[in-house]
Amino acid sequence: MITITVEDRNGETRDIELPTDVNLNLMEALKASEYNILATCGGMALCATCHVQVLEGMEKLSPAEDAELDMLDTLFDADADSRLACQLRINEAMDGLKVKIRGDEH
Repeated sequence: MITITVEDRNGETRDIELPTDVNLNLMEALKASEYNILATCGGMALCATCHVQVLEGMEKLSPAEDAELDMLDTLFDADADSRLACQLRINEAMDGLKVKIRGDEH
């Protein structure tokens, strides 16, 4: 199990514990933890509604692929610490990661 700290759109923070052996991405884990993530495209890096800001632990993540970078480029509020949660596969290296949910709610 790993622990990821999540800040929601209201600024409320809580830790979620996630197994690393079920092949989930962060978007799926956030939805399962009852966060309001739209995820319109279902995790294909086509909509950016699962946009998160990495507050701590960017070095723990694999580099963004071209499709993710292209989608982030379309967002007015994306920055160097932005990622798409659907492109982040849960793994042991992510223990201690801190993210803030940024994507659209509806």
